[in-house]
Amino acid sequence: MKRKKLKSTEVAMYIFAIIWSVITLIPLLTTLLSSFKTNPEIFSNMLAMPREWLIQNYYDALFGANILRSVLNSLVLGLGTTAIVVVVSLLASYIFSRMTYRFVKPLYLLFLTGLMLPVHTAIIPISRMAAAARQSDSFIFLMLVYAAFMLPQSIFLTTGYMNGLSRELDEAATIDGCSMVGTLFRVITPISAPIISTVAILCFIFGYSELVFSIILLNNRDLFPVSRALMFFTGERVTRMGPVFASIIIAVVPMVTLYLIFHEKVQSGMVAGAVKG
Repeated sequence: MKRKKLKSTEVAMYIFAIIWSVITLIPLLTTLLSSFKTNPEIFSNMLAMPREWLIQNYYDALFGANILRSVLNSLVLGLGTTAIVVVVSLLASYIFSRMTYRFVKPLYLLFLTGLMLPVHTAIIPISRMAAAARQSDSFIFLMLVYAAFMLPQSIFLTTGYMNGLSRELDEAATIDGCSMVGTLFRVITPISAPIISTVAILCFIFGYSELVFSIILLNNRDLFPVSRALMFFTGERVTRMGPVFASIIIAVVPMVTLYLIFHEKVQSGMVAGAVKG
């Protein structure tokens, strides 16, 4: 009976996995097929094969919306945001996890309140700050804004992971002559690779694909990220959907590639952070 129950459970899990895979892949297939179609074909049946494969859509995406430059801009924003958040969250999480000063817990709770702050409530204050500091069309300012919104979640995950690491590691490193900074970067950081990968992927995706603040803070078309460049084909009366879908296909390639490379560490980091936190 136990073996039959186990087999039934496995079959149910496989069926669920297949159904979930189909649900996940249908939007990607629809986007890929639509990137070669005209508007009438897209609106009539998105899952049908194109009557004529329009390579022109990709040409318009590459040279009309200058999507490659936008991809490069998004990569700069994503990687810059990731670097800031990973370094700051490592330093802060080590203090929150290991130190016992009176200000540590209240400061940690202050960071956690950022998880409850909706991003869009800060649009007006941030736009005023950018205008006052003359930081329009500044990637540095935009990356700092992104980092500010990603730090609460990143510190929460990283601190939870570090809380599960034995303090004997710190003691052994101190005996060997390591300073606090040396212990963090030589001992704790290598062990924390799964959660660092998780934080890095989450930050990169946010910085790569964010739209609202890029609309507010960027006016120079040469600085537009991918999310902003996709609006190029939207007119007052009609939207050219074929080039839009072609742009989406080009834009998702870096994110999909990055996730396929690091997906195992991302999954293990999320599970470890949830359990140890």
